[in-house]
Amino acid sequence: MNERLLQYIWQFQLFNTQQLKTTDGLSVQVLHAGTFNQNQGPDFSEGRIRIADTLWIGHIELHVRSSDWNKHQHSGDSNYQPVILHVVWEEDIKVNTIPVLELNGLVAKRLLEKYEQLHNRPSFIPCEDLITPLPNLIWHSWRDRLLIERLDSKEGHIRHLLQQNRYNWEETCWWLLARNFGMKVNADAFEAIAQSIPLSMLARQKHSLLQLEALLLGQAGLLNGNYTHTYPRQLQQEYTALAHKYDLRPILFPLHLLRMRPVNFPTIRLAQLASLLFERQHLFASFRDSRHPRDIRRLLDIKASAYWTDHYLFDEPSTACEKKVGSMLCNSIIINTLSPLLYTYGHYHKKQQLIERAIDWLSELLPENNQIVSSYARLGIPATDAADTQAMLEMKKSYCSHYRCLDCSIGNHLLRAKEK
Repeated sequence: MNERLLQYIWQFQLFNTQQLKTTDGLSVQVLHAGTFNQNQGPDFSEGRIRIADTLWIGHIELHVRSSDWNKHQHSGDSNYQPVILHVVWEEDIKVNTIPVLELNGLVAKRLLEKYEQLHNRPSFIPCEDLITPLPNLIWHSWRDRLLIERLDSKEGHIRHLLQQNRYNWEETCWWLLARNFGMKVNADAFEAIAQSIPLSMLARQKHSLLQLEALLLGQAGLLNGNYTHTYPRQLQQEYTALAHKYDLRPILFPLHLLRMRPVNFPTIRLAQLASLLFERQHLFASFRDSRHPRDIRRLLDIKASAYWTDHYLFDEPSTACEKKVGSMLCNSIIINTLSPLLYTYGHYHKKQQLIERAIDWLSELLPENNQIVSSYARLGIPATDAADTQAMLEMKKSYCSHYRCLDCSIGNHLLRAKEK
């Protein structure tokens, strides 16, 4: 047994889930295994577990042996404080008070042997050896359905946010926009920052870029140092006054810099968000009324305040470079925030032209560049625009990764071709 195999078994629940018990004898019901995390922190986030009569929502950490918790020094790491369940292959020692679920004995030997056979060779998708060549008609018809499925899935999340704020579209746009600025690694933290500072509060400070920046950086917990430079000290003073005025407390989410380009550091992205709020009015309405991605790019053509021209972090000078919102982030915002938001707005108000515009935006953008897109291209499915790449991401996430070949148009095509 190795940790990656254990992660796979947990991710797909490939064990006997009936009458589960912790090593202390408490009943366990897995309502949601969580989202696999390949970055810094626990293995799975947003898990939902019922232990005895209590529902727990939080992180799940996996180890081959329970003693690995100490070996990996998790006890002193704040990232692991929200862990609600410790899943292990075997509990060799009692580590802490976190409930422990031991999987040894719950996984069939035949299943383990089959897993080893399938994963002893490199494989991106189950049909990797059969997919080439693939007729264009098969991919394009399947792509259209996948794209709608992806937008529908994102619409579900957006409607959940709308319910939280009584269908305030501007507020929802602010939350989603902030999440996008956080990139994948800090998305949850940035959304929490946005939700902790309502737009109505930000509007009262809109006359001052310094105060807007102080609010965002302060809520992120980034103004706690003993700084020597004047600017961060000014930000501290502003935040102290504003936090007292509005009874604010910094969010509890940690911010990460690991394996991140300096231009994506939380300091830079939050300073850019502050500039966007300072320079633009009614963000959602402006984005909604944009006809073409180039109109959105003009709205996003902003830069961080002057201090950040030669800094990425406080008190650490760097080579001078304006910290403008680049084309990659603009495209990401259109793809991941604005297109789904306009799609949702179109459905809510029954305006088909807005739904079609949201889809057209994706067709007018260059394809995304990531490992999944490159892997499909290697197998003979190239991407010509962002609509293609969004469809590929949905196929990998919802079909290939779950071996749903019978529900996939490509899988059905390959099975029929094989029978001939």
